[in-house]
Amino acid sequence: MSDVKVQTYNQALLEMATASLAELVRTGAGRAARTPAQESHFLSLWLVDSLKEKRFSRLVMEDLKGWVQQARTQGAGADLKGLLERIVRHYSQAVTQGLEARLMALLDDCEEAGWLRVTQSVIDGRAKLASQGQASIVICSAELASACAGGELVKPLTLYVRGDEQVLARFAYRHGLLIGQGNKKQVRVKHHKAHLLMPGNALSALALLAVDG
Repeated sequence: MSDVKVQTYNQALLEMATASLAELVRTGAGRAARTPAQESHFLSLWLVDSLKEKRFSRLVMEDLKGWVQQARTQGAGADLKGLLERIVRHYSQAVTQGLEARLMALLDDCEEAGWLRVTQSVIDGRAKLASQGQASIVICSAELASACAGGELVKPLTLYVRGDEQVLARFAYRHGLLIGQGNKKQVRVKHHKAHLLMPGNALSALALLAVDG
């Protein structure tokens, strides 16, 4: 019996985004250039049909439903083409190995950009960082030590961030990392958002995406 390959969320998302953009190009060949509103309308209908026909993995169905709803309420403002392009850009270069070194490089970038870097303290309970509003990235030292082994990330790791998320997304893209969207709930560092980094970049939901590279 042959092995059955199970598609990951990352693979399913990249496949969907790549196919959607390819269809936009294919159907527009030889015609007058579409306006952003027309592109958004086409992609919205394409995603609706994709849901009905189950063209893509169930792993991305909730994403598709959300984007269709955004397109219906925002029209061209939903920027579906831009979103799909960002997904392809980020996910096509996301790595699965060497995440510890890449995380350290991201932290170096944050520090060089003027962010406060805090990775030497244990976060026990709820903490407050005296940064006077300075952008900052905080990782519990105990969690960092247990999450990394042999140059790899072996456990989920939470990054507590206060700063421009687009800056963080650009640094993540630069180093082939996929960082989870910011979560304000049950954050252990006051005035920060919790962002998740997973072993093998295996997030189960859409990563933080940079508008530009």
